[in-house]
Amino acid sequence: MPIIPWRPFWDIERWFEEEWPEWEWPREIIPTVRTPRMDIYETDDKVVAEVELPGVKPENINVEVKNDILKIEAKAEEKKEEKGKGYYRKETGTRYFKRTVSLPTEVIGEKAEAEYSDGILKVTIPKAKPKEVKEKKIKVKVKK
Repeated sequence: MPIIPWRPFWDIERWFEEEWPEWEWPREIIPTVRTPRMDIYETDDKVVAEVELPGVKPENINVEVKNDILKIEAKAEEKKEEKGKGYYRKETGTRYFKRTVSLPTEVIGEKAEAEYSDGILKVTIPKAKPKEVKEKKIKVKVKK
């Protein structure tokens, strides 16, 4: 009988995903222990997200930017075989990651770019130009 470690947070996350599969749970609300680490930072003209996705093939990574929200999904299949000392063991597993985060500023999602190197996914999204706010003087009327 295989020994499976008890991970209560996985059960909670799975429950939320099964009960409300259509809802994109922001990970700021429900953190997960299986979520890959992500750094998000800004420069003068862009927002950059760097995500650790070791062992994931680039063709198994999906990146979307919509309404200033970044969504990353990735799937990795693991296969491991061991032989020796009269035993043979083969382990296969699939890891699936889904991360949805609100970006710190308005961006131009259509111009986002992503590159993958050495297990790190880097998503670069240009910032939207700030909307010009015109000043308007408002005359205060006195009501009698």
